[in-house]
Order: sequence, then C-alpha cells, then structure tokens
Amino acid sequence: MRKSHDHKGFKNRKDKGRSSKKVSKTLQGVIKRHPDGFGFFVPDDLNEPDVYISRKSMDFVMSNDRVEVDVYPEPGGQRFRGTIKKILTRNTTQATGHYLELNNGGGVLIDKSFAWGSDMLVENTNQHSVKDGDWVSVRIISYPGDSDGFVGDILSVIEDIENPINDSLRVLAAASIPYEFSVAAMKEAEAIPDEVRDRDKKDREDLTGLKLITIDGQTAKDFDDAIFVEQSKEGFRLVVAIADVSHYVKPGMAIDIDAYEKGTSTYFPNFVSPMLPEKLSNGLCSLRPNVDRLALVADMLIDFQGELLKSEFYEAVIRSHARVTYGQAQEIIDGEDLKEFCHVASQIKVAANLAKLLMARRFKNGALSLEIPETEVELDETGQPVDVMQSERLFSHKLIEEMMLMANVAVALHFTKNEVPALFRVHDSPNEEALENLNVFLATLGSQKKVSGGGLQKKLTRALQEFQGHAKEHIINVLVLRSMAQAKYDVENIGHFGLGFSDYSHFTSPIRRYPDLIVHRQLKASLGLGSGYQLSSSGELASAGTVLSACEQRSVKAERQILAIKKARFMQKFIGQEFEGIISSVTKFGAFVILRQFDIDGLIRLDDLGVGLELDEEQMRLVIPRTGLKYCIGDPMKIIVAATNVDDGRIDFVLAGGEEANHVAKKTNKSPKKRGEVKNHRRGVRKTRLSGPRRKGKAR
Repeated sequence: MRKSHDHKGFKNRKDKGRSSKKVSKTLQGVIKRHPDGFGFFVPDDLNEPDVYISRKSMDFVMSNDRVEVDVYPEPGGQRFRGTIKKILTRNTTQATGHYLELNNGGGVLIDKSFAWGSDMLVENTNQHSVKDGDWVSVRIISYPGDSDGFVGDILSVIEDIENPINDSLRVLAAASIPYEFSVAAMKEAEAIPDEVRDRDKKDREDLTGLKLITIDGQTAKDFDDAIFVEQSKEGFRLVVAIADVSHYVKPGMAIDIDAYEKGTSTYFPNFVSPMLPEKLSNGLCSLRPNVDRLALVADMLIDFQGELLKSEFYEAVIRSHARVTYGQAQEIIDGEDLKEFCHVASQIKVAANLAKLLMARRFKNGALSLEIPETEVELDETGQPVDVMQSERLFSHKLIEEMMLMANVAVALHFTKNEVPALFRVHDSPNEEALENLNVFLATLGSQKKVSGGGLQKKLTRALQEFQGHAKEHIINVLVLRSMAQAKYDVENIGHFGLGFSDYSHFTSPIRRYPDLIVHRQLKASLGLGSGYQLSSSGELASAGTVLSACEQRSVKAERQILAIKKARFMQKFIGQEFEGIISSVTKFGAFVILRQFDIDGLIRLDDLGVGLELDEEQMRLVIPRTGLKYCIGDPMKIIVAATNVDDGRIDFVLAGGEEANHVAKKTNKSPKKRGEVKNHRRGVRKTRLSGPRRKGKAR
C-alpha cells in the first residue's frame, strides 16, 4: 500500500473552483471509475449515500483507490456531489494485460477496462523474455500523477494465451491474486524446521494416544483438521483438532503479510494457489498420519438431542492415526469391511451417528437444506478438459461438515459469552425484493409455496423439497441461492441465516483461510494460551473483516472464471452438435440453458429465439404477445452449440431443428451483442455457499 498523499493536480483547482460552494462534510471511502471518466464514491459510513464525482475531479485516480472527499449537496437537487481531496491508499498494486511493444524498446498496457484512467508504461528490469502481444503480469511502481508517471515492471510472462496449461496463471493475474511468495517469506519458510521440535511441545496436552483421524479428498495435501468421536452415557465427546498455524505464523512476519494479502487459498481444477508456503501448508502444519503435529483443540460434550453442553479449548500435540478419504469413509459407513481401517472403523460409525443427530437438530432449528452439486472438471496433463460433470456429495462429506460446524459454533459462543471482540462469519436474511422475485420464479415452475414472513428458512426448505428428485431440482436450488444475501466476515454478530446459527465463526481452516488464523490468535489471547498473543480490538477486526471478505470474493470470482474458461474449451469440439437442456434463467438479451449431459450452461440470444420476443419481468419469461409463444424457466429445450469464446469463458447456443439454427452453428465467432451484460449475469449466479463446500468449510 502506498501512503497517503495530496491529490496532485487538484490543490489549486479545488481552492479556485469551489470557493463558492459550501462543503457539507469530508468523508473517506473507495472510488469507482466509470468507463466514461466520471466516478462514484462509496463512503465507509454505511449511512452515507454514494456520491457522484465529475470527470474533472478524477484526474490520476484509479478504481478502488481509497480517497478522502469533500461532499456537498447538488445545486437544486437531492443528490450529493464530491471533489477528491486526497488519495489515501492505492489498492491496485498489480495489473495484467497484453504487452504492446514500443519503438524505443519499452512497452505499454492499454487501459481496456477504463479502471486506471491512463495507459501504463511497462519496464522489464528483470529481463523477462517478452514479445509484442504476450500476456504479462506487472507490478505497479509509480501511479498516475506521480513524477515518474504511470509505470509498471514485468513480474511474469504468461506466454501463449491459447495454451490451456496457462489458464490458471492468466486468471490469477487478471484477478490480481498474488501467486508467488515474497523472497522474505520464502526465507522464513526455509528456516522453519521439518518436524515438530521437543521445545514446541512444552506445556501442551499430549493427545498422541487419542485415535484422531483425518477425512478428506483423495488429492488433498493440506489437512487442516482431525476428529475423534466417542459415545458415553452423557452423550458424545467430539474432539476437533485444528492445525496450529498461529504457533508458526506470527503477526508481522513476511509469511503473515503475504497470507493476509492473499486472504485465502484459491482452488482451480488440478491447481492451487496456496495462502501459505507449501512447507507449512503441505508439511509442518498438515495433520498427516503417524507424525506429531501441533494443534489447537476444541473438546466438546454434546447430548443425545444434539445440544452443545460444554466445550474447552487447549493447545495439544496430536498424531493422526489414519488418513481416510471421503470414499473410504463412506464405504465404512455403508458397512464395508476395510481391513486397513479396522482400528478406526467403529469411531467413524459413531461419528456418522453424531452427524445425523446434529443435522436433524440444525434443520429443526431452521437451517436451510440447500444442495447444489459441485462442478467437477477433469483435465489431462496439458490442462485440456476431458469431462465436465456434477459431483454429488456423499454422506461422509456431510459428516465432516457437521463436525466442523459444531467446532465453529463452540468458538463463536465462547467469544459471545465472554464478551471477547471477535470476527464472526455472518449471513443476513434475504431482502423483500429478492423474496418477491423468488416467489415469481417458484410460481413459474408450478410451485404452490410462498416464501415470506416468519420461519423463512423452513419455508424455503419446504419449497426446495417440493422439487426433490424432479428434473427442475437443480434449477430451483440455483434460484434460491441467487436470492440469498452474501455471507461475510464482521464484528457485528447478526447470526448466520443459511445455517440457522445465532453464533458462528470460522475456526477450522487456518491453513487456507486467514480469518481462521485471526480467530485462533484471538481465542488463544482470550484464554491465555501460549505466549505473545494479544487481543485485537473491534476496530482492527472490523477492518480485517472488510478486507478478507473482499479477498474471499476475489477468489470466488476467479474460481468461477476458470470453470467458465475450461467449460468453453471443452465445448469447442461440440460446435454444431445438438444437446438437450433446460432453461435456467431468462433476461432481456436471451435465455440461459443448462445442458443435461454436462454441467454446462450457455446463452441463446434473443434474436435467435424468435422475432418479437419480450421479457415479461412479472412472470419471468420471454413471450411474443401476438402469438403466445413463450419461454419459461424450467422449460426443456434442444439446442445446438453455436460458438465458444475461451478468453471470456462464454458459450453460445442456438435453437435446434431449423435452417436458421444450422446456419448460425457454422458461424463460430458469433457473440452476444451485449457482452458485458452477459458476463455480469453469469458472475451473479452464485453469491454465497451455505453448505457443500468446494473444500471443507469453504465460504459457509
């Protein structure tokens, strides 16, 4: 981050041009640059409205800069205008784009997004092998308005943009997600021991004899959590041991600074951009079997109604007694005899009984039962997709999820009961407009249910159950998800609507989520565990919550974009072929259709559906009033793949069965007229994940 400095080019103009205008107030917040050059100021204070900033006040300002603005009433109007007084910090530190070579040997990146307000001159101080047209990632070394001008230095060359193996690096660069670690962070990682030292075990509980196990995916390497479950006359003892990252990663370390900047690990098909160096994430902090590891433990007693009776938290040394995959755990739950896990099989079955109990209690108390299968993209070694499918969750996935949810609740309750400032994971209820739209969707699909008023979670669950096992089940789950608010991190504990919890935090994944690392430090400080841990203030936590929520959404968008790119690559070989699908949504520019054979959707443009079609927003359908022809959400449809655009991750369909469709299918470069609208629509499909993580506990 750059330090605050006066907004160059404005000092004189501000004093001269606004002397007759009375300044109502001075506010701080974030600026958004419109492609036409003017801006909108978003104040930090939620009670303040957005403020229009004229073009003449936008010199040298980039989108997402934090600024200080003089705000005053618009003459003769109800709105407010503002003049930028000072740039506080630059939030854009890296950029990506096509390198255009200049005659003098340097290069330039063109401001195609209009977010910079200026093209960027590019240096190549590290002598990367770069040529005209290469896709490059650059570090910004001086900004618009600085004495050296707007200048960047090449960090990496992403080579051939058409090569599938470069998709992941390109998306990371475009999303400004740091991939490599700083030199200082890597030096710190190298200095960390390979194994747990005796001195690190001091003053910790010895749980190496407890039969803790990990249950995770086949390809997982970063094991955050291990569990132990046993049943007694009182109920169930649940021990959740979480990798003690905070013991190794201290505030102010280069590793910690890099981790905060990333905010989270980012998961792509066959590729991970980790939050921590691999020596920690896949090594010393990963709870691998048959080796000693440091852990922070939530030790809980749960009665036979699924209620948490008591909990305690302590530092421990543990040893995982088995590394079990979800598939293996499911076989054991189903009664299969797996000899290599005979020593922990009974524990897995007891854990399954506890999970069923916890699920039943959660849904009884109002948790949403929302199941959206994951998209699974299978890649070959070159990064080319060979299949795209829905990956259904096993009960063993839900088993681990319930254990993690309970630990997260226990930690949040500790903070609440002891009035400790905390970073909660919160999820607000849907607003009235979203519910009205959802009711229209439900009626369009033939539902008799109405969702509004009290007991909203249960009403939503009943509406979902109405379509269980139906061809439209996936559609209705997506529509309900679209109506949800965004889950986020906040110090104000408003509860978690989707999960039905009044107190909820993220505690179980500190290897890959920075908020969990904050929660570990705060928990240790509140209990006096370890040494050197200090309580953060509510203000510090609130600031971190805002930053880390944004980091999470940055990764979610990148993960969504890489899936779109891989899907477009996959469909290239099917151009001109016919598929069956179902309409998932309708808009003023066309209809989106999800294929039945693959977990892929594409757009049929309005022009290709029929002349005279109009969007009936009240019924959420496309209709020709004169003829009565209509297209509704949930309607089956046969389509032909018309075109793909790998750069944007876009797939275009046309209706099957006519000369027009066959003709259009030959035009492989066909694209929607309103590209921006199409991209924005797709980005808005999945706002938050209430259950069913991409990885355990991801973004619930």
